[in-house]
Amino acid sequence: MTQDFPAGDYRYIPAVFQYSSGVAAQAGFEIERVRFDTLLPLAEGFARIADYIRAAGRPLTAFCACELRSPAVVDETGFRKFNEHYVKTLSEWGIFDGEKNPVARSNVCPEVAPPAEPSFYAFSFTRPKQQSMSTFVIAGGAEARDGAGSYPERIVRYREVGPEAIRDKAKATVGSMERRLAAFGHVWKDTTATQIYSVCDFYPALADEIVPRGAARSGLTWHFARPPVVDLDFEMDCRRVAREILI
Repeated sequence: MTQDFPAGDYRYIPAVFQYSSGVAAQAGFEIERVRFDTLLPLAEGFARIADYIRAAGRPLTAFCACELRSPAVVDETGFRKFNEHYVKTLSEWGIFDGEKNPVARSNVCPEVAPPAEPSFYAFSFTRPKQQSMSTFVIAGGAEARDGAGSYPERIVRYREVGPEAIRDKAKATVGSMERRLAAFGHVWKDTTATQIYSVCDFYPALADEIVPRGAARSGLTWHFARPPVVDLDFEMDCRRVAREILI
């Protein structure tokens, strides 16, 4: 289910052309997460990321995950247009080959004080291991079922935001995270951080579907933000990293 990306010293869960469903460092390497203190527009962010990775003595192909912030939700056409622009740099870096994209990603839209243009919040890359633990980053996933079909056809409880609907959306999303973790041989107890992105009241789901399943074992970071595609209401991602830096 996973594939190796030798140029980056990590393996990944294949998904769609714009991102993978998760990455895990290969033996002898670990993933470092770097968060920007101030959001950086896409072009400036890529330049800063390139400088940071090179300064660490690593090739640009070590870039393995990123966290983006966008101005507002878009429809499927707008989402594809953005992604086609985003992957151009990955192609230049020797990461995206035109079909397969190993880089994991989350991309959400802050409800308050959104950026004027798509921007970087954080990124991750591989480096020679300094810790004994295995490390991974699971990409952001929302309440859309896997498989073919448009988002309206795949969204759980489409255009419903009541307590029961949000509980079902959260249950589906937690299940998606668990399947991605399992692809790397991991479970919730192996994570060091979990993030939730929603502007809905998800407290009932927190008590019934999130905490009991172990998704909050290291607490939860809640971002008051929407998933990037219209009509999605609940997104999560998670990770296990020993080294996190703020720049």
